[in-house]
Amino acid sequence: MNRFFTFLVFFFSLSLMAQTTVTGKVTDHKGKPVEGANVFIEGAYDGTTSDVTGDFSFTTTEKGEQTLVITFLSFETTRIPIVMESYQPKTFKLRESVNTLDAVVISAGTFKAGDNSKVSALKPLDIVTTAGAAGDIVGALQTLPGAQIVGESGRLFVRGGESDETQTYIDGIRVAQPYGATANNLPTRGRFSPFLFSGMTFSTGGYSAEFGDALSSVLLLNTINEPDDEQTHMSYMTVGLGLSNTQKWKKSSLSFNLSYINLKPYQEIIKQRVDWNKPYQSMSGETVFRRHFENGLFKLYAAFDHATFDLNQKDINAPEPVRVDTKNDNFYLNASYKGSFGLGWSLQSGISFGYSQNKIGLDLDQLRNSENASHMKLKLTKKFSERINLAFGGDYFITDFDENYNEYSYGDFRTGYRNNVAAFYAESDIFFSKKFAAKLGVRAMNSDLIDQTVVDPRISLAYKTGKNGQLSLAYGDFHQNPKQDYLKFHSDFNYEKTSHYILNYLYAHNRRTLRAELFYKDYSDLVKYDTQMPMYNSIYNNNGFGFAKGLDVFWRDSNTFKHVDYWISYSYIDSKRDYKNYSAEVTPGFVANHTLSLVGKYWIEDWKSQLSVTNSFATGRPYNNPNQRTFMNGKTKEYNSLSMSWAYLLSPQKILYFSVSNVLGRDNVFGYQYANSPDLAGQFQRQAITQPADRFFFIGFFWTISKDKTKNQLDNL
Repeated sequence: MNRFFTFLVFFFSLSLMAQTTVTGKVTDHKGKPVEGANVFIEGAYDGTTSDVTGDFSFTTTEKGEQTLVITFLSFETTRIPIVMESYQPKTFKLRESVNTLDAVVISAGTFKAGDNSKVSALKPLDIVTTAGAAGDIVGALQTLPGAQIVGESGRLFVRGGESDETQTYIDGIRVAQPYGATANNLPTRGRFSPFLFSGMTFSTGGYSAEFGDALSSVLLLNTINEPDDEQTHMSYMTVGLGLSNTQKWKKSSLSFNLSYINLKPYQEIIKQRVDWNKPYQSMSGETVFRRHFENGLFKLYAAFDHATFDLNQKDINAPEPVRVDTKNDNFYLNASYKGSFGLGWSLQSGISFGYSQNKIGLDLDQLRNSENASHMKLKLTKKFSERINLAFGGDYFITDFDENYNEYSYGDFRTGYRNNVAAFYAESDIFFSKKFAAKLGVRAMNSDLIDQTVVDPRISLAYKTGKNGQLSLAYGDFHQNPKQDYLKFHSDFNYEKTSHYILNYLYAHNRRTLRAELFYKDYSDLVKYDTQMPMYNSIYNNNGFGFAKGLDVFWRDSNTFKHVDYWISYSYIDSKRDYKNYSAEVTPGFVANHTLSLVGKYWIEDWKSQLSVTNSFATGRPYNNPNQRTFMNGKTKEYNSLSMSWAYLLSPQKILYFSVSNVLGRDNVFGYQYANSPDLAGQFQRQAITQPADRFFFIGFFWTISKDKTKNQLDNL
C-alpha cells in the first residue's frame, strides 16, 4: 500500500512538472485593460478569459512551438508564436477591427442605395419613390445634390458636366446607350425599370479607378442577387400596361418585366404644346436569370426597347414646322460572374453587347445611324488581411458607329468611326484603424482611334471624427474620349481631362443623415470648333478649358416625425467654360447656380395611404442673346415645380396610384432658340424652349400576386 501511494505521488509530481503556466495581460491599443478576452493555445483545449484588469493565467501540457490566440469582439484576432519552455509573461495589445459597423467608410462623392452598404444616404429603390419622377431613375436622381435640372433633356448632368460625361453600368458592365429616343429639346427617360435592381451607387465625382472614360460621374445599377419569393406584378396605367414575373428554383431564378407605352389616348385628353402626328409609343422588356454556384453567382441580363413617334417641330429658322419621324430599336445583353476562389481571392468578370439603331425623317431628308458597343471586364480582388485588400483588372471597349444622312437636294453624306479602348487599373483599400482609411488607385487607358495613352491617379482618405461623423478627402484625374458628335467627323484629338478635388463631411445616426461636400473640378483639353454646330468641315482643336466649384448639402430624416420621411438637397455651383464654339469663358447654358429639392413621404395609417410631395427649384440658366453685345448674357427665369402623388392600398396587394407633376402649372422656360439672321429691324427673333405640357397626370392600378399575399409595389411608386 505504501509503495502504491509513493508511486501515485511520484506520478502526480511528474505531471505537475510537465505543465506550463501561461500568464499575461490583454489591453487595447491605448493600454486600457480588456475584460473577457478569450486566450487559448491554438489546436488545444487549454485557455481562459481575461479578468477585469485584463490579466489571464492558465496551465497547459503542450510543448515546443505553439500559437497563442487572443480574440475579443470588435478587435482583430491576434496570433502570437510562442515557445512553451521559454515563455515569459507579456502584455498583449489588441488592434481594433476595421470590419465593425461603426468603422470609417470612404464616402467622398458617392451616394449609395441598398447593397448592404454601411452608410446609405438612401434605402433600396428609394430614389424612385419620389413624386414627379414617374418611375424614372434619372428623374429621381435629379432631386439629389450635384445633379442639375435640365428639363429639356431629361439626362443626367452632374456638377458642371454635360450628360455624356456620365457613364452607366449594370452589374459592373457598361451600358453604351442608357437613354431612350427623343427629339430636339424634348426630355427623354432612362431605359431601365427600377424593379429589377437592388441597389444603386451615384457618384458625383472622385470615383474608383475601376471606372473611367467619364469626366464627371458614374451611375452603378446592381440587379437583385436573389428574389424573396415567386410573385407577379400587373400594372394598368393611363400611359400603358406593365407585367412582371419572378420564378425561383433551388439554385436559380428568373425575373422579367414587359411594358407597353402609348401616349395617344392620354394626349387626346390632356392638351400638349407639341404638335404630334403620332405620339410616343414603345414596347420594352427586361429579364434577369441568376444561377448560384458553390462559390459564386452568374447573372444574365437582357433588355430591348422599340419606340416610335412623329411630330411637327417649330424651328425659328424654318417658315414651316419640321416634321420629325423617328423609329428607334435598342438591345442590351449583359453576362456577369462574381465569385471567390483560393485563399482570400475573388473574381468579377463580364461581357456586354449593346445595339442601337435610329431611323429619323426630317421632312424630306433621312438620317440613319447605328451603334454597336461591347465591353469585356475582368477584376481580381485579394484580401490580404482585415486592413489591406488589393483589386486589379482590365477593361476592353469596342464601339462601332455608322451614320448616313440623305439630304433630299444633295444626296448621301456618310460618317462614322470605330474605336477600341483598353484600360488597366489597380486599387488598394488600406485601413490604418477603424477611424482612418485610404483608397489608392491608378488607371491607364489607351484609345486606338485617337492613338493616345493616359494614366490617372486616384486617392481617397477618410477619418472618423466621432461616433457618428467622419471627414473624407478625394483627388483624381479623369480622361474621356471626345463625344460621338465630334468623332464621327474627326479623329485627331487629345483626351478631354478633368481633375477632381473633394472635401466631404458625413453624419449618420438614428435614421438621420447629413452630407456636406465641397468640390472643385479643373477642366482642360476640351474640344472646340469654329462653326455654329459640329460639321464635317469644322476646324477642331483641344484648346478648351474651364472649371466647376461649389457646395452640395443633403439632409435625410426618417425619425423626427412619426410616419414622415423626408430629404432636402441643396447645390451651389459656380462653373465657367470656354469650349465648343464659345467666344469667351462663361457659364454653360445647362448650369443653374442654385438648386433646391424637398422630397417628403407621409404614411397615413387610417387611410392606408402614402402621400408623397416633391418641390424642385433652380435659379435661372444663362443663354446667348445675339441682340446683346456680351456673349451668354441672358438668363431665364427661375425653375419651380411642385409634384404630388397618392398611393392607396385597396387591399394588401392592390394599389391605386395618382400623381400630378408641376401641380401649379408653372410655365418653366429652359432657354431660347434665336434666328440665324436679324429681321428688317435688325433684331434676332426667338422662340422659347419650354416643357411639353403644363402638367403631367398619371393614374395607375398595381396588382401583386404572391404566395404570402402581403407583397405589393408600394416601395416602388
